[in-house]
Amino acid sequence: MSFGDIVYIVAMALFAWMTFAIVRNNFRSKFDDEGNRKDLDEEV
Repeated sequence: MSFGDIVYIVAMALFAWMTFAIVRNNFRSKFDDEGNRKDLDEEV
């Protein structure tokens, strides 16, 4: 394996991890602590 291959694999792993973290945080921000969706809350 050449150095370029190793850098490519590391870059893809970091990209996948960052994408997962962004999606997870976006998903968590849509719900309150009790698991109810914030955008469907009728007590606005």
